[in-house]
This record gives sequence, C-alpha cells and structure tokens, in this order.
Amino acid sequence: MPVKEKEWEDRVKGLLKAELKRRGVTYADLVGKLADIGVMDSEPNIRNKISRGKFTAVFLVQCLMAIGTETVRL
Repeated sequence: MPVKEKEWEDRVKGLLKAELKRRGVTYADLVGKLADIGVMDSEPNIRNKISRGKFTAVFLVQCLMAIGTETVRL
C-alpha cells in the first residue's frame, strides 16, 4: 500500500475517533446510536472498521450524524 493511502486512512480514522472522544461516545454507544438511525452493525465490526481506517464515506457520515456532529473541522 502506498504511504499516501495509509496517511489518508490514519487521518480519517483520527478524525472519527476524535469526534467520538469529544462527545464521550464509546464503541458500544455508537452501535446503539447507529441502530437508532437504522444502521445495524456489531461492536466488533465497528471497532475493526475504525481501527483499520478503511471505511466508506457513507459509514463516516452515518457515524458523525449518529453522534450529533453538525460540523467537522479538517
């Protein structure tokens, strides 16, 4: 994998993890909040997706909306 790709994955992963931490949302909480908006996934799957930093833009936006993020600073 090119270094650039890994850097992007790390950046996106860091962005999502920072938003979760800022709001005090655990992975278990995130599972419930995603379920509230109709997105069904397990805690281990979510933990792995975020840990790898490989997830779709759709998943990122679903997570951000589920935890109440209205703006993102890049």
